[in-house]
Amino acid sequence: MKKILIAALMAGVASTAFAADLPTKKAAPPPVSAAYAAPAFSWTGFYLGINGGYNYGSFRGAGNATFGHPVGGAFGGQAGYNYQIGQFVLGVEDNLDWSGARNSNTVGANSFTSRVNMTNTLFGRAGIALDRALIFGEAGYSGAEVKGVDNGLALSSQGWRSGVGVGAGLEYAITNNVSARADYVWSYLGQKTYFAGTPDQVKTGLDLSQVRAGLNYKF
Repeated sequence: MKKILIAALMAGVASTAFAADLPTKKAAPPPVSAAYAAPAFSWTGFYLGINGGYNYGSFRGAGNATFGHPVGGAFGGQAGYNYQIGQFVLGVEDNLDWSGARNSNTVGANSFTSRVNMTNTLFGRAGIALDRALIFGEAGYSGAEVKGVDNGLALSSQGWRSGVGVGAGLEYAITNNVSARADYVWSYLGQKTYFAGTPDQVKTGLDLSQVRAGLNYKF
């Protein structure tokens, strides 16, 4: 009986050792999933924003001697829409700013004052997107409310001046909705006659440079 029990025990041990040497039949663990890739940033969408900057004006011809160079700060807002195709971004933007640009100029015994009270640009935009950075050019309609004052004759002439403008800028998306931007715009505003029918009558156009920086919120 002892011999039978010992033989059975030895057979069980041998069977266990043999089974341990066999390849496992357990299912392989699932592959580790690839890291989640965040979607690429897109400039497409409507946006609203605020801006502030500096305006520098230069009257042309005889107007330069009369009115000089109105300069001063500016503050306002913009609204627009961008559409991205690959790396290319097309858009339109309307920008309306209050302007504090002004100058007082003395000519002989008389003095004149010039003011740029408000500016508006309605531009088409085209640019290249480098992920969250956008380099763009812009061009289109430019206008401003300009006032000229003849202090000696107590005359003033004020009105809206229309023209064309071009510019370029850079914008960077801080978050998916908020971006910071800066641009430079040069505009030519058409000629206007000031103080018509007086000895101080002058006809002049206005070149206007604007440096603007601001923030946009994209919806």
